[in-house]
Amino acid sequence: MARKRGFSTFSLSFLDIMSCGFGAVALIFLIIKHDVDNRIEAEHQDLTAEINLLEEDITDGEEGLVRARNTLSALDQRLAEAKGLARRINQQIETTRASIAEISGDDNETEIKRLKEEIRKLSAQKEELESQREQGNDVRRYVGQGDRQYLTGLNLGGSHILILLDSSASMLDESIVNIIRRRNMSDDVKRTAAKWQRALSTVDWLSAQLPQESRYQIYTFNTDIEAAISDTQGQWLNVSDAAELEQSVLNLRKRIPEDGTNLENVFASIAELNPVPDNIFLITDGLPTQGAKKPKGTKISGVDRVKLFNSAVDILPKGIPVNVILAPMEGDPMAAAAFWQLAQITDGAFISPSRDWP
Repeated sequence: MARKRGFSTFSLSFLDIMSCGFGAVALIFLIIKHDVDNRIEAEHQDLTAEINLLEEDITDGEEGLVRARNTLSALDQRLAEAKGLARRINQQIETTRASIAEISGDDNETEIKRLKEEIRKLSAQKEELESQREQGNDVRRYVGQGDRQYLTGLNLGGSHILILLDSSASMLDESIVNIIRRRNMSDDVKRTAAKWQRALSTVDWLSAQLPQESRYQIYTFNTDIEAAISDTQGQWLNVSDAAELEQSVLNLRKRIPEDGTNLENVFASIAELNPVPDNIFLITDGLPTQGAKKPKGTKISGVDRVKLFNSAVDILPKGIPVNVILAPMEGDPMAAAAFWQLAQITDGAFISPSRDWP
């Protein structure tokens, strides 16, 4: 009688073992392929979003190019009109001189004098026209290094122009460490800080470009607001008053950068002006650090600064172009995007100038 063989784990066939192995390999392959597909889809979405942003930038650039061409056409038309007027004046001068040449004798001495006086007036009018065409109607002159001129894209027109200058402690320097160092130094050192001096030169340059027939106001702001000319907050000043405009710029050089930045207060003060400005120039270096409520601590996150900025923009009167001149500042990476968006939605301009500007 044959003996019954016992069961052993080593009695499985070789094909069974290989089948199990191939099954495991197939399962791993399916898992890896699914993960690769997900990553490809995510990368595709990121690339699509980036393409959409680039297309928006291209659209904005094309719109800006159209506006620039329209402005250039208007300037060409004004130049042509000025040249035409100068040509007519020259023709009048030549006609008058011809009339003088035809006149002779003592009886016409009075007429000759009258014609000579007319020539003198026409010549003076021609010189004034040419001077206005070359230099504009600037009440003040600003000469930078090397007497340079700058193409900024800023719209310097308007009948009521408001200049806002950030005078917080961050305007002392570009790095946080140096800001803390300078904040504990003397007032004279603070006033001569390179970054603050550049901001003052920017206001100086802007004031020299204001149209003579317009009105203006200059505010400095940190946690408080102060007009460049004392006791004129809420009032408009005349650009044609050259002495007062010069004093406004000189008074700014006595200010000391200090404290934090409250953008809500200064935007709320715009509504106090009557009428509201039709052009605003905002000179700053970063997002606000304070809002309507006093901060609880001494530190504030980037996200909270963006929230304070959005709250300030909400109370800004609508329909006013805001031209932003952003100075460099360490540790505030979201500032450029936020202020660029503000300039875009208000139909203003945004520039972040070099250290030698203006």
